[in-house]
Amino acid sequence: MQYDTIAYEVTDGVAVVRLNRPDVMNALNTRMRAEITDAVTRGAREARVVVLTGTGRAFCSGQDLGDGGNAASLDLERTLRDEYVPMLMAIADCPVPTIAAVNGAAAGAGANLALCADVVIATESAAFSQAFTRIGLIPDAGGTWLLPRQVGLAKAMGAALFADKITAAQAERWGMIWEALPDAEFEAGWQARAQHLATGPTEAFKRVKEAMRTSFGNTLEEQLAVEARLQGECGQTRDFREGVVAFLEKRPPRYEGR
Repeated sequence: MQYDTIAYEVTDGVAVVRLNRPDVMNALNTRMRAEITDAVTRGAREARVVVLTGTGRAFCSGQDLGDGGNAASLDLERTLRDEYVPMLMAIADCPVPTIAAVNGAAAGAGANLALCADVVIATESAAFSQAFTRIGLIPDAGGTWLLPRQVGLAKAMGAALFADKITAAQAERWGMIWEALPDAEFEAGWQARAQHLATGPTEAFKRVKEAMRTSFGNTLEEQLAVEARLQGECGQTRDFREGVVAFLEKRPPRYEGR
């Protein structure tokens, strides 16, 4: 696929998907959703970590309400079902770790696009907003599933009903994101995190994602069985053998992601 609304590059095992409609604060239109879906899927094949970030002063301002004419003509149910679901599931089901590097405002579906990633790193000047009720809508793009699990029902409900801005520092304190970095350190910070994952035990990371995500629907006994199965699979990897040898030899491991 040719990319018109995003930029895509792979460097040293890191695939960076950069939302690239800065004139509209990287608002999501039909074309961008298709391109993100394609790029994340491609990144899972070509790299060992996928990073989503934005161009300009925003990460993503959410749905482009002018897409396809005007807001009144939007078929929201169809758009969510046919365009958002594939994009969000490509991120959630990505077999390699995903990072949202939130470089600025993340509002509405843009906030939940970020929260769908495995790890969210934000610059301190960034803010998150469940802006939906400001225009008579409910949180979508996974917001009603993600937020209660990340911050608890009380804060999720308040964020949805009041649609207040949540600063990056607040989001970090609430457990909504992994970390908020000073603006001057943001770019180097997320790149270092991405490189750590790109040189790590990829097959173990894949199973960490599976174990964490399935745990919400399991009893303790069921989850212990999942852990046993996945750990058994990790024990058969070359990376596990390398990790043990490196530990015994007191040197850094050289993981191949196999």
